[in-house]
Amino acid sequence: MTGRSDEDRPRIVVGVDGSAPSKAALAWAISQAGLTNAVVEAVIAWETPAFVGHPNLMPDTDWEGLATRVLSDAVADVAGNAEPAGIKNKIMKGNAAQVLLEESAGADLLVVGNRGFGGFVEALLGSTGQHCVHHATCPIVVIRDSVTGAATGREQR
Repeated sequence: MTGRSDEDRPRIVVGVDGSAPSKAALAWAISQAGLTNAVVEAVIAWETPAFVGHPNLMPDTDWEGLATRVLSDAVADVAGNAEPAGIKNKIMKGNAAQVLLEESAGADLLVVGNRGFGGFVEALLGSTGQHCVHHATCPIVVIRDSVTGAATGREQR
């Protein structure tokens, strides 16, 4: 390990939404960071859901707090107790695709799962991943989850 500060290290941005494919993407990003001495920025985006004709049917819901917990749980699930010091959690308000594109500007790599908790779960590549593939300004890796949906980078028992 070199004595380089985080600002001098390569930066890998990974989109996390708590789904199995996003956890597989996080596991891959952590593994790649270990090989390249990179910093991993685990990013989750949240928005207040909009309902047709109703501004917010659940005004007392802490959407940011829920997103924070989903991200923390995903990092703990993937990294376990040996959470690498090079992981930075980022909780951002906004559209997931747009947030990932903004956060990955200037990054060395953007990593996403092949699909998440979007509306069309049977799609081969989710809308967020599709948008990022077409508009990212850095290299992008799309990680396909295992057939069972259980791949998180750790040995399954």
